[in-house]
Amino acid sequence: MVALSAAVEHHARVSPQRLALIYGRERVSYGELVVRLQATAGLLAARGIVKGDIVAVLMKNSAGFIELALAASHIGAVLLPINFRLAASEVEYILEHAGAKLLFVDEELVASAGNFAATISVDVAAQSDSRLLAAEATPVAHRAALVPGDLFRLMYTSGTTDRPKGVTHSYENYYWKCLDHIVTLGLSASDRLLVVGPLYHVGAFDLPGLALLLVGGSLCVLRDFEPDAALKLIQVEHISGAWMAPVMLNRLLALPGREHYDLSSLRWVIGGGERTPEERIHEFGKLFRNARYIDAYGLTEGCAADTFMEAGMEIAKIGSTGRPVPHVEIQICDDAGRVLAPRESGEICLRGPKITKGYWRDPQKTAASFFGDWFRTGDIGYLDHDGFLFLTDRKKDMIISGGENVASSEVERVIYRLAQVSEVAVVALPDARWGERVVAVVVLKEGAQLTREELERHCREHLAGFKVPRQLVLRENLPRNPSGKILKRVLREELAGAPNE
Repeated sequence: MVALSAAVEHHARVSPQRLALIYGRERVSYGELVVRLQATAGLLAARGIVKGDIVAVLMKNSAGFIELALAASHIGAVLLPINFRLAASEVEYILEHAGAKLLFVDEELVASAGNFAATISVDVAAQSDSRLLAAEATPVAHRAALVPGDLFRLMYTSGTTDRPKGVTHSYENYYWKCLDHIVTLGLSASDRLLVVGPLYHVGAFDLPGLALLLVGGSLCVLRDFEPDAALKLIQVEHISGAWMAPVMLNRLLALPGREHYDLSSLRWVIGGGERTPEERIHEFGKLFRNARYIDAYGLTEGCAADTFMEAGMEIAKIGSTGRPVPHVEIQICDDAGRVLAPRESGEICLRGPKITKGYWRDPQKTAASFFGDWFRTGDIGYLDHDGFLFLTDRKKDMIISGGENVASSEVERVIYRLAQVSEVAVVALPDARWGERVVAVVVLKEGAQLTREELERHCREHLAGFKVPRQLVLRENLPRNPSGKILKRVLREELAGAPNE
């Protein structure tokens, strides 16, 4: 097994002038990318980082982010990308739980890093060229020796508990993921990928993300998503593919003047994990006449995209997220782990070499997440007789707002700190812009009062902005089953037609 830098070194030998990265005015060839990553690896080594140490990155998209990821792999360190939208307390928890040895943070995000001691601030220049951080370091030319089970990355994802879980990704997981996406999407050196999602997310990093570097393609990185900038890059750089969260695609399809761009180079855009309305597929086709919209389903635990919708089946299988990639198996199970027949709804379970082996420093959650060697996704769905996957519910009560995962229990924990609150249930409701919005259903203590503004102000002190409830509903009681469990599905159904208060 080899580091991520191996493919970059190969293309640097055979075609050193081939374009690897585009970021702002920077156009980085494969030959130059090797120089950059080896210099940055020298910085890591000079800071005492060795194989197995965890290097955290709290940065927005940039060439420097990708160069740091490649450099960490080059010396066998474990990459820990962190969501830059998190509150400082959330970042501090992740750094401590992971056991991070070093943190790279953009200057504009330093306040979010908390008080972590081993921190390197990354300025605007170094975001474009990571070598500027390593002026005095000796470049590292030789790659670390690795085996398939070595950790490549930790990714913390919101779960059903109060704290996020650290998903472990080995090199085996990563390279099987890359192979599946290369085969399924037909990736080649002629492809140019628009990277507009945040690189801390598997959608941007892995779907197909850095897999394109394996085949000698080019990554065009946009620091922040802006619909007009994205369309301009597609036109100017002749982009062939992209991953976009539903909220991003919605903004593109609503942009005034969008029809004036030449978007003929685009062949596909991958969406994700939701039922794509037929209307959106038709709107997409009107704007991107040579491209298809690929609905997909996947998890952080699977390095993204375990299923893809197949070309020509979008309308015939409307509502489906497609069939599994070559080296992933799917089965639907009941609560006891028994396999269900086609069209019977149950828990979606996955098996394959790209699926995680478990959670960092959490053997109990790891054990609870498997039926034997089948990973339990916590999502509910069914397979039709042709093997197409249909999602029907989320067992984990996860909310996906603007492409970001929000654990309802985490938001509930924060709201319970308010003295006025007797009970709370946090649920998702459909939202035209964000896909889903976070809704807090609250039962107040006798005589207490709570406004939406007070709730928002309190939550913003303890949570990332995308986790803050966008709607407050006050109730006298919450629906429960005979055992006392709150029935969130009932709440969602009751609130579906209610106004946004």
